[in-house]
Amino acid sequence: MPDILHRVGIKASLADVYAALATRDGLAKWWTTDVSGDSKVGSTVQFRFGDLGGFDMKVLELDAPTHVLWKVIDGPEEWIGTTIRWDLKQDGEWVVLMFKHEDWREPVDFMHHCSTKWAIFLMSLKTLLESGKGAPFPNDVKIDNWN
Repeated sequence: MPDILHRVGIKASLADVYAALATRDGLAKWWTTDVSGDSKVGSTVQFRFGDLGGFDMKVLELDAPTHVLWKVIDGPEEWIGTTIRWDLKQDGEWVVLMFKHEDWREPVDFMHHCSTKWAIFLMSLKTLLESGKGAPFPNDVKIDNWN
């Protein structure tokens, strides 16, 4: 099964990067401003993108400050059943974020779109943590008719 993979270095503390990934308030500052639900293991977090719809993620693992794992339980058909994994490690003044959106059934056009959008949102996360201001939806870079 194909995966989307990204590696990003962020000049920030491990605790700050983890908080941006593992809390509802943190996620709303770089991915989408419309985040609801409970970011605790076993709970569901909902992410909405206006008229485009959204995703519901079950929080499977939270290992502070180095690991977050979600399973997609609702959203576009291609996403349902996939997992989203965030692994963090400190490397000097950098936090290295290893991102995986795993277990796509096949590399369809939408997967290519999502890979680019994940890169854009990961840059939003980096900018948030390094400068104090991210670019979450609806203020993100639009790349095509799927946005």
